[in-house]
Amino acid sequence: MAAALWLCALAASVAVAAAAPPVGFTIQGRVYCDTCRAGFVTSASEYIAGAKVRLQCKHFDSEEVKHQVEGVTDESGTYRLLLEDDHQEEICEVLLLESPRKDCAEIEGRRDSARVSLTRNNGMASEVRYANPIGFLRDEPLPNCGVLLQQYALGDADD
Repeated sequence: MAAALWLCALAASVAVAAAAPPVGFTIQGRVYCDTCRAGFVTSASEYIAGAKVRLQCKHFDSEEVKHQVEGVTDESGTYRLLLEDDHQEEICEVLLLESPRKDCAEIEGRRDSARVSLTRNNGMASEVRYANPIGFLRDEPLPNCGVLLQQYALGDADD
């Protein structure tokens, strides 16, 4: 009888533990070299291994920095950052810090950060949050960029 009660209590505690929400988030994204200086990822973009990024969360009202986590991209240009707790009262974004590539290290305001929602009170069930790609600008565009960007219909239109 005591063994049966013990097994029931054990099963109940396992069920409660399994139902408990995760306590943090994994933020994943990629860092690229904008080889055409286009302002977005193209087929000529190259992902950067060893780039440094920072996840920064600021309070909505005061803009006081509440949390910071830094990381480095792997060989595929992907970073994975871990942050504990829920951050419903904060604006969180991943920022570019440093590129290991001397020819692709310029930080430009349009692609230097990516906001991520780090709360469970938004309808997203997963504890993994995906940030948009962020990129450094190459010093000089590659020679084939003119033709490439024409495929995106980004040239000056006369019509």
